Amino acid sequence: MDYQSSHRILLVGEGDLSFSLSLARSFGTALNIVATTLDSRLSLITKYASALSNLAQLESLGCTILHEVDVHTMSQHPRLMHTRFHRIIFNFPHAGFICRESDAFMIQLHQNLVSGFLSNAKQMIYGDGEIHITHKTTGPFSMWDIEKLGEIKGLILREEEEFYQWAYLGYKNKRGSGRKCDKSFPIGKSSTFKFAFYKCGV
Repeated sequence: MDYQSSHRILLVGEGDLSFSLSLARSFGTALNIVATTLDSRLSLITKYASALSNLAQLESLGCTILHEVDVHTMSQHPRLMHTRFHRIIFNFPHAGFICRESDAFMIQLHQNLVSGFLSNAKQMIYGDGEIHITHKTTGPFSMWDIEKLGEIKGLILREEEEFYQWAYLGYKNKRGSGRKCDKSFPIGKSSTFKFAFYKCGV
């Protein structure tokens, strides 16, 4: 398994925190997990029907939960700037529903989001740590060119692994904004891109 209770794990851009809770339940503890959301705590509870319950369960398991954390500046967050992690995870990054996913402007916004995340995350991992981005791999999402974005930031794609939602019991992906923010979206064919500073065994 990519994630272990011995890993210090940072999750960013969490929706209703169900992915964080899935990991915590599998570990039997969340003492090794820092889960962050872009939303405020009040906004989170308002947007997602399961958020309050998920928050309570994570807190009872010892999770550190931080709200209003922007991936573009997270390395300078007072609670994060002096902490290093073995795994930093961003599932299904999305810059918002502004225009069609296939529009060049929308693709650029998504790429800017991912680039900002990678710039910050690389400052926050241990030397042997990994940065994980789970992302759809069919068009137009493949046009984000995730691997190239990592290369530009001086990272190496250690592995691209097909993502199976069923492997994370209780995880429910969320749209995150708009009238249907609490609804799931079709994941379809997706992969977890695992970036590191060097290739395994090199």
